[in-house]
Amino acid sequence: MKISFHGAARQVTGSCHLVEAAGRRILVDCGMFQGSHELHEENAGDFGFDPATIDMLLLTHAHLDHCGRIPLLVKRGFSGEIIATSATRDLARLVMMDSAHLHEEEARRHHRHGRHGGGHEALYDTVDAMDAVELFGRTAEYGKPLELCPGIRARFHEAGHILGSASILLELTEHDQHRRLLFSGDLGPPNRALLNDADPPRDVDVVVMETTYGDRDHRSFDASVAEFHEALRDAHRRGGNVIIPTFALERAQELLWVLREGMASGALPRGVDIYLDSPMAISATRIFGRHPEALRPELAAMIRKGNDPFRLPGLHFTREAQDSMKLNRIRSGAVIMAGSGMCTGGRVRHHLRRELGRPETSVIFVGYAAEGTLARIIIDGARRVKLFGEEIRVKARIHTINGFSAHADRDDLLRWHALLGRPSETVLVHGEAKAMDAFAEALTPARVTRPEMGETLEL
Repeated sequence: MKISFHGAARQVTGSCHLVEAAGRRILVDCGMFQGSHELHEENAGDFGFDPATIDMLLLTHAHLDHCGRIPLLVKRGFSGEIIATSATRDLARLVMMDSAHLHEEEARRHHRHGRHGGGHEALYDTVDAMDAVELFGRTAEYGKPLELCPGIRARFHEAGHILGSASILLELTEHDQHRRLLFSGDLGPPNRALLNDADPPRDVDVVVMETTYGDRDHRSFDASVAEFHEALRDAHRRGGNVIIPTFALERAQELLWVLREGMASGALPRGVDIYLDSPMAISATRIFGRHPEALRPELAAMIRKGNDPFRLPGLHFTREAQDSMKLNRIRSGAVIMAGSGMCTGGRVRHHLRRELGRPETSVIFVGYAAEGTLARIIIDGARRVKLFGEEIRVKARIHTINGFSAHADRDDLLRWHALLGRPSETVLVHGEAKAMDAFAEALTPARVTRPEMGETLEL
């Protein structure tokens, strides 16, 4: 029995781990590497294994850095079963199709500008994504065992990160050896507005664990909501627009709920126009409505009674590009939520090009920004940024509110780990070096491993 690491090893993105046991090869996640230039060459590179030899793929959740290379895996020969929760399956279909469209558009853009020598072909296309969707097989339910094959059983456990997210326990038997191997996936903080808390299994032998915020704690959710409301009121007083770079999955829906509750309580004026300027976020919001089983009981009850928790006064869904462009005419009073959350692409870059130079504008960051991304550059205090070849002075008021993060913070991660029952080995992945090192120290005297890309560990 062994495990090898082919993504998110000593880095944040590209989650991809290969388990070999009982004569089978099982992949856990197959995500995109993300960063300042979308890392095309790294994503297009060799997986470190032959995709055709993989028997099945288990998917923890539908974020791009966990599912984004599945169509490429299929394109290169994978034909096994993909297993995920029902909500993850629906969201992953949306994410992969959107990603394929973006790769096709990027390839066409390179060809239009005569960059044929760069070899920038689409990583995969919509047909590859459709082929990947066809491979989704059995549906995992939280806490219920799935017999993958003789000697390997899987259980999916609530991870509290995004809709349908799971930690995956593999119970492995080979000859006389038995191992309980847990993949945390991405973990969410407790007491979220929409989701149930993470609920890990106990008595784990080895855990492969994310460390995105392993070196810091978030502000409380309530304090973050209060700060968010004040930032919106401040922008309203100053007569400017608000731009919120928004992750389409979870963050957009959570913010809609927070805005709804703020208006209902009087913390926010009811006359504000709110634009969800992201086709993907609009579609994701519809998917949320189909999966009350993955939401907190109070929200599930609302949905089952026909009361949409994501509708609020003044909300406009901006699906078409021409409608997005019309937002350029709005000079004040608008709250524009647009993707992507790290500002690496999407419509938010167009809004930032127009609004960053306006001192009456507020830009509110409410999520993680990886090193090298435009979001991180702005958050770190850059006075000038480049957008579409144009240098833009940053005059807008910048807010960073990290209590909305879908990731557990340092204390949350430690509490989650403490529930596992003293694993004999903790393998840290999915984090920057600083966060990973700090979390490893916090786990002392537990045995901790930080694998390199391509490294193999015997179980």
